Formats: sequence, structure tokens, C-alpha cells
Amino acid sequence: MKVALLTMFNGLDSTYSLVNVVAEQLRMMLDAGLEPVLLVSENCPMDNLYGVFQDKRIKWEKVVNSINGKQIHWQDYSQPDGKVHKTFFEEADVIAADLLTKLADVDVCIMHDIHYQGWHLVHNVAIRKAQEKLPRLKFIAFTHSAPVNRPPDPKWPFSARYSAMPNTIYVYPTQSGLSALAKQYNVPEGRCRAVNNSLDLLSFASEELQILSKEVDLQSPDILIVYPGRLTPGKKFEKVAMLGGAIKKTCEKSVKVIFCDFPSSDIPSKNYKNFIRTQGSSCGLKMEDFFFTSDLKEFKNGFPRKAVLELFSLSNLFICPSFSESFGLTVLEAASRGNYLVLNERVPALEELGKNLNAYFMKWDARNFGYDTHEAYNPSEQAYLNEHGQIIVNRMRENPVIQAKTLARQRYSPRWIWDNQLEPLISFF
Repeated sequence: MKVALLTMFNGLDSTYSLVNVVAEQLRMMLDAGLEPVLLVSENCPMDNLYGVFQDKRIKWEKVVNSINGKQIHWQDYSQPDGKVHKTFFEEADVIAADLLTKLADVDVCIMHDIHYQGWHLVHNVAIRKAQEKLPRLKFIAFTHSAPVNRPPDPKWPFSARYSAMPNTIYVYPTQSGLSALAKQYNVPEGRCRAVNNSLDLLSFASEELQILSKEVDLQSPDILIVYPGRLTPGKKFEKVAMLGGAIKKTCEKSVKVIFCDFPSSDIPSKNYKNFIRTQGSSCGLKMEDFFFTSDLKEFKNGFPRKAVLELFSLSNLFICPSFSESFGLTVLEAASRGNYLVLNERVPALEELGKNLNAYFMKWDARNFGYDTHEAYNPSEQAYLNEHGQIIVNRMRENPVIQAKTLARQRYSPRWIWDNQLEPLISFF
């Protein structure tokens, strides 16, 4: 399937929000294996491309914006009636002929504000003329601003902003605007759809996080756990994996555990990693649910602290079952990035810090001042983890900040929008 995006951009300044929306949609299509066509104005400069616009798989098409050797200057026809300038229809015919050529082998054309904006009235009329000769081409017309009231009896060409075009689905960023959208274009609500704007948090990420994101799904897990530390048994990595497994098994949540680890002389890394995987798997995790950053050659000696803080901005659950801590700086780091905290109550420093931060406490073996404590679970440690895993998930669900953070990462990610809204709409045709 060949998909085109008709934008008529004169530039790609990222301060223009629509440029960012189109960039996100291009990235979604490229990730899905499509090679989209991007139609812009012939006056759009190409010498400073950035981000996804640099991808060689994008086919750029410049739509004519001149007539008789002179540049076409768009005029704003936002009013519902009036008169158009004397060369308006001649300009529309020239643009229509060019669009007809550039869209001839396209299956679906996604238009951004072409039917809505007053300064795109000439392009609105042009695409309607081209559509008459492209009866098999399907259109998706995005409107990115609040729909306007449809006048009682709009006259051509102003009526183009208030009339349906054949083979076209009309789209608005939210469900709440569909009724108003349908009224503006005089179409049944059944021809209208909602496609939310997406938030690609990884587009702002450091190089380290970009490398990691190619190996690990950082956006879709319901529960994303990040645990940084030296790979030593004293940090109790296996307890993090076990609680993560219990949450996955008892609460039916997708769980991803990322260990930002670095080597220790206490134990061979390979041996301890195998033990961690065995313990986590016994409680419900699958092998793909774990990831050790030291398994990547770039981070075999450790994952940069700055990148750990970035990861904490994506994760939503921090578990610290450590046997001994003098303070617990990673607890503060996780808290500062909006993670739900689960700490070992038996460690004095973690108990003190956790009370100040309103953390959730569990009991694991610990070193106190002058003596060690050892836990006995009745009827079993697995039952203990299952019980507390359910409580933790319920409390996370009831916490509006944690819930909002999780949904922003997960529900509004480009992948979710593509899989659940945009791709089904394209495939519908």
C-alpha cells in the first residue's frame, strides 16, 4: 500500500505543532515498513532536514506553487462568503493538475488541514478537482483546530470548507470533537474518526537511551521497573525479579524489568544473572521480560547515571529490596521522576527515607546496626509476593500521578496510536 501525506508545508520549523504531528506519523509508517510520500509546497527548503525528515525512505514531492512564472501567494479565506481573487481558479487548476500526477499511483492520501484552513482554500478546491479523476484514491482529512459552525447555505468555492469530498474519512484529534466535525463538513458521524496526537518520549532521549530502546520495549509495558546497581547479591536483584513476576502472574499485567547493572568482584556476573533469571522465571516472568544493560557492549561496564535518570522518567515502579544501604540515593532519583516506591522496611536507612517519601514497605532480609535480620514467610514467599503485588498494583492504579504518567507513556505512544487508530483507518480502505 502506498500512502501520501499532503501538507503543503512551506517549511519544517518544529515550533509549528503540525510539523511535529506529521513527523510522528511519518515515523509510525516507516516503523511499519511503509515508504510514505510527503507532499510539500515547492517553496519548502530542503537544505536543513532534521530528525525523521532525513530518512531516505521518504519520497518527497513538491507541489507547484507558481503560475506563469510567478509565485502563488496564499490568501486567507476563513470567512464563509465573499469573493476570491481573480486568478484563484486558474491557480487551483494548475495545482490540481500537479496533484493529479503526483497522486496517480497512491492508494491513500492523508490531508492535514487542507479542507479546514482558509489559506488552503485554493488547495482544497484543487484536491477536489484532482479527486474527480482519481476515483480509486481514498482520503483521510485531518482537522487540527476546533471545527467551525457551518453557514446555512455556503456558496462555491467557500463551500469547500463545509462540504464532504467523496471517498473521504474526516478525522479529529479527540472523540469529543466528532459531532462538531461532522456538522462542519455536513457528513454523518459514521464518516468521522478520532486519531489522537501521539507523544514520542524517546524522540527527546539521549543516545544511550536510543540504543537501549532498540533492544527493549520501553513504552508499552504496564509495569516498567528500573533497578540500577552493582551486580552483587547484597543488592538482591533477584527479589526485584521475583516481585515483578508475581505482579505479572497475579495481576495479569505486562511487566518489563531493566537492570542497569555494572560488574562486581563478589560474584561472576554470568552466574548471578542466571540466578536472577531463574528466580524471576519461577515467579512468572519470561526471559524476554528481563534486560541487563551490561549485556550491551556499549554498557558492559555500566549504564550512565544521566541515562538512568531518563529511564526513571519512563518507569513507574521502583523496588529496592537491598540487604544494606547507608542512605539510598537511587530511591530519591526514582521518586523525583514519579515512580511508585517499594522499599525494604528492615533496612533502617530505607525505612527512614521511605517514611518521608510515603513509600510502600515490604520485608526482606537485611543488615541492621550490629545484627542481621532474616525473614520467614507464612505460608510461603511466593504467597507473600503475590499478596503484596496485588496491593501495589491497586495502589498504583489509584494514584492519579502514577496513572497519568503510565498512560502518557503507553496509551499515547506512537506505537499505540498506530496500532489502534491510524493503521486500522488506513487499512479500512
